[in-house]
Amino acid sequence: MTSTTAGKDSSPSARRRGPARAVRPALVLAFWLLVWQAGAWAVGQDFLLASPVSVTRRLVELVGTAELWGAVGHSLARIGIGFLAAVLAGVATAALAAASRVVDELLAPAMAAVRAAPVVSFIILLLMLPGGSRGLAAVTSFLMVLPIVHTTVLEGIRQRDRGLLEMAAVFRLSRWRRLAAIDVPAVLPYLAAASRVGIGLAWKAGVAAEVIGLPEGSIGERMYEAKLLLLSADVLAWTVVVVALSFATEHLLGALLARGQARLATTPPAEREVAA
Repeated sequence: MTSTTAGKDSSPSARRRGPARAVRPALVLAFWLLVWQAGAWAVGQDFLLASPVSVTRRLVELVGTAELWGAVGHSLARIGIGFLAAVLAGVATAALAAASRVVDELLAPAMAAVRAAPVVSFIILLLMLPGGSRGLAAVTSFLMVLPIVHTTVLEGIRQRDRGLLEMAAVFRLSRWRRLAAIDVPAVLPYLAAASRVGIGLAWKAGVAAEVIGLPEGSIGERMYEAKLLLLSADVLAWTVVVVALSFATEHLLGALLARGQARLATTPPAEREVAA
């Protein structure tokens, strides 16, 4: 009786909280747009800080042009290649480091150095090479993401359930069966976390590299041209494009990884072993 009453009492409050959760992000966005607009009014110079209205107008103009979609395709391809290569390499180096202490000791300082070094150092070194600007975004994204994936996946490998590993040894499971039944389900959440962090860094580092190296047809080149012409509305419009691409790729990647985790969670271990 008590539980039924409690359920009836909590139901209306739950219904009230639902719309509030939906409205809150819109209110937060509206607040920051007002702050932005107030800043534009205070500056009073559109070429220094364009208003949200000016940026939105310019963004709408760009959406209908081949310029925007060509630049998006150029940057997305190169940054995506760098990110995917970093994920694959990071998983491979983490597996090698987990299997060999010598490899781990050799890789640890290299990963720490790459993580600590300023991204502009890599950009300058790459630009000193003949034709270095062509693959600049891909290589820069790769270097920014690799240490994150390596370190996080290595931690996931080390945190595997020891009991399951001992059971696999007792039953003499093959390496591939153990990989499918134990290793992948244990490491996938760590890989998902590293990927979500890494995709944002890949976009930031990749576009920064494009602004410096100016590869033809890239988003970074468009932003640099807008800066030379003092078109702050264009700079901010391209910034909105980059943020939107980062959010979109992050959510798409998160959805794919979540689907993979859910599928592993609902697949019996025996079926995983057969699949392996």
